Parts: sequence; C-alpha cells; structure tokens
Amino acid sequence: MKSPSRPLRILATLVFSAAWAMIALPVSTFAAAVTDPSQAKANLAAVRARITDLTQRRGKDLAERDALSSHLRDAELEVTVKRQALEELRGAAAAAAQRRTELQVERQRTLATLDGERSVLGAEARLAQMMGPQQDIKLLLNQTDARRLGRMLTLEGYFGRARAAHIETIARQLAQLNSLSEQIDAQAAKYQGLTADASKELQDLLRARAARATLIVTLAGQVRSADQQLAKLKRDEQAVESLLADLANVVQDFPTDSKSGFAAMHGKLPWPVSGRLTAAYHELRADSGQGAMRWNGVMIEAAKGAKVRAPYFGRVIYADWLQGLGMLMIISHSGGYLSLYGHAEVLYKSVGDLVSPGDLIGALPDTGADTAPLYFEIRQGRKPVDPKLWLR
Repeated sequence: MKSPSRPLRILATLVFSAAWAMIALPVSTFAAAVTDPSQAKANLAAVRARITDLTQRRGKDLAERDALSSHLRDAELEVTVKRQALEELRGAAAAAAQRRTELQVERQRTLATLDGERSVLGAEARLAQMMGPQQDIKLLLNQTDARRLGRMLTLEGYFGRARAAHIETIARQLAQLNSLSEQIDAQAAKYQGLTADASKELQDLLRARAARATLIVTLAGQVRSADQQLAKLKRDEQAVESLLADLANVVQDFPTDSKSGFAAMHGKLPWPVSGRLTAAYHELRADSGQGAMRWNGVMIEAAKGAKVRAPYFGRVIYADWLQGLGMLMIISHSGGYLSLYGHAEVLYKSVGDLVSPGDLIGALPDTGADTAPLYFEIRQGRKPVDPKLWLR
C-alpha cells in the first residue's frame, strides 16, 4: 500500500492535534470558547432562576420547621421592602423639589431677559415716534441726494426689522414663561404627592419594624440558658453552611469578574463600612458544658443608617434573609472567594448583579440606637478566613 504523501501526513497531524487540544480543554474553557453573548445571558438567567428557586425552597423549609423564625423572616423582608420604597420616594421628592427650584431660577432668568427686550423695544418705539409717522415718505420728499436717501431708507429698514425681531422674541419668551409656570405647578403637585406617599410609607415601615422587634424579643425569650444559646448558635451556623453548600452546587458556572485576582487584595481591601470591630475572627461567642462557638467573621459597629459598600469586584449570588444573619448578601469573587454581609436592613443589589469597588450594596438600620452592627465574613471556597487580614 502506498504511503500518504508528506503534505497529507502534515495535514492529518494538525487535525489530530487540534482535536486532541479541544478534548483536553477544561469543560468551562471550551464552553467559554463557544458561548456567544446571547447564550451567556441565557445561562446567567438560568442560574439566577435556580438561586431564586433555592431561596424560595429554603423559606418554605423554614416555615415548616420553625414558624416563629419564619414570621421573623417575613417581617424583615417587609422592612427591607418598605425601607427601600421609602428611600425611593424621598429621592423622587427631592428630585422634584430640585427640578422645581431649577425651573424657578430659569423663570427668573427669562423674566430678566424679557425686561431687557422690552426696554430695547421701548427705545426703538420712542425713536420711531420722534421721527414721526410716514417717515419713509418724508425722507423721500426731503432728500435731494439719492445716495444719502438710499442709506437712510436702508437704516430705517434695519430699525423696522429689529423691532419686529424684538416683538417676536418677547412673544416667544412670554410663551416660555407660561410653560415654565405650568411645569413649576406640576412639580409642586408631584412633590406634594410624593411627600404624602413617603409619609404613608414611613408609617408602614414603622409598623413593620415594630412587628420585627416583637418577634426578636419573643425569640430571645426562648433562650434561657448557656446551653440553649449554644444550640441556637449552632443552628445558625449550620444554616450558613447549608446555604453555602447549596449555592456551591448552583453557581459553579456562575461567571464572575476576574479581571483582577481577589487573592492579590490581601491586606488592601477597603472596609465595607466605617466603624470599629466589636467581635474579632475566632473570638469566643458562647461557651457551655456542650462546647463552645467562635466567630467565623467580624462584627463592625457603625453609625445607624450607614451605607454598606462592596470592597471589590464580584457578582451577587445571594440577597435574602438567613437565620442568624438577617438580611444577608453574598458576593462571589474571582479565585473562589466569597464575602458575606449580614444584619443589613435594606439590600440594593439582586442576585446576578455585578459589583465594583465602592458600589452601594446595602444599608444598616437607621432607627433605634446610635450605632448598628454589620457582620462581615470572607471565605476561600467554603473555608472562613480572618477578614481583618484582608482589610487595609
């Protein structure tokens, strides 16, 4: 049998090498190579839907297992919805008031311009009156120099056109003033409506906060001994571990922003909120005859209402209530790192949202004591690490 020619052998080798390279590629790399933007968007939506389903199932499980904690979850979710709605209404009312002020300034500026145009027109009218009626005929009869007569008629034409232009400008500015007045009235009505809505929303928020406070007191009354406290903390910790295990199964293909490695930020991350540490990593939380519990993160005491900001690039993979941590946000970072933010009252990002350093992601309660705590945790995979070593 005749052996293949050299060019054919080279071609066969190249084809085989390319095929083997594709087989040897990790599945995720191959998927990235063939996935177009529309497919990536569809995959993201699918993962987001799976996380939403996971969150709903956990809520149902909690309702079946612990009715009181389920009621607390509902109360805190209602508080965060009411707080966010109130902030949006206040922002819209402030924007309406600002727009009204801008319109009033513009109206005053237009009035000043209109006064100037009227003054000029008045001067032109007085000049025309001084020249008397039928000035064109008078010029024609009184002038013998044709060139001078032409210049005078041209000048008179300029005066006439100028008066007509000023009259048109004044009419246009009067129409603009009427429009500005209508817009100012509309903004005033809008502001009053938004303020009324915000007042109602504030009352709803206060009622939701009162309901939450009652449930917290009731739950606290169930813990009467060190053993009971330890058992509760263990259940809370198990809730976190269970959630992270569930999320790991869902978000393994969830794309995160990997332009810069999170690992390189060791000791350089900005604090998510300004405050002081009141509980350190691995500090003792509870101790009894049944064992001891330590912190997996840190507690940062900040001013009430303080805004919580993302310290680094990442993608939100959880934004909901969790037993023991209240309203919780989890952000996935490159390299398999996670950051957790607990005890917020309102969350500004949703599952699937990309975040950048400094982005507003949540806020602490703005009522009650002068300060409010934020729980902050960093994990490498499922393993907690000391957040203080990462913060600058």
